[in-house]
Amino acid sequence: MNVDDQTSTTRRPSRRARRLLARFRKSNDGTAAIEFALLAFPFFLLIFATIEAFVAFAGEQLLENAVDTMARQVRTGQIKNLSEEEFRTKFCAEISLMIQCAAKENPDDQKLYLDVREFASFAAIPNYIPKVSSDQFSDLDPSSFDYKPGGPKSINIVRAYYRWEVMTDLVRPFITNIRKDGEMPRDYLMVATAAFRNENFP
Repeated sequence: MNVDDQTSTTRRPSRRARRLLARFRKSNDGTAAIEFALLAFPFFLLIFATIEAFVAFAGEQLLENAVDTMARQVRTGQIKNLSEEEFRTKFCAEISLMIQCAAKENPDDQKLYLDVREFASFAAIPNYIPKVSSDQFSDLDPSSFDYKPGGPKSINIVRAYYRWEVMTDLVRPFITNIRKDGEMPRDYLMVATAAFRNENFP
């Protein structure tokens, strides 16, 4: 075998490899499937996060509407003879479209907190969310909550707090604002308040 034959033999695999590589580059089979596999997870995660944020804010609007409705009944004296449990049952009926609650809840896993009280003046009404500490994600402190609606012409508040558990990891760091001791932030605290003077009902 002469030198030219040896050179030709050594070049053949190189040319063959180049041809295969060129064919591979031109082939688009499976490209769409690979791109979809790479983009599907973050895309659907973003969709779920958007839906959950929308549902959470819609739930908060529902809570505000329920507070307005129940505050109107306090102001006009329609619920002056209702017990705390009956008031809570009526409130739960107002939010049952999206939010689940009960007349009685486990104190260790309570979701809905109601505070209905009379005050001597509007200035005496608290304008902050009571928490157990000043930490950013500190737990709610319901120790001051009560159910003592006032009579005619008295000044009252109706406040509702609801722990909405955030399920999507992507959105959780941005909207969670409360946690129990020793737990990671997982709840979005919905808050709704109405302050008013009662009518002069009989």
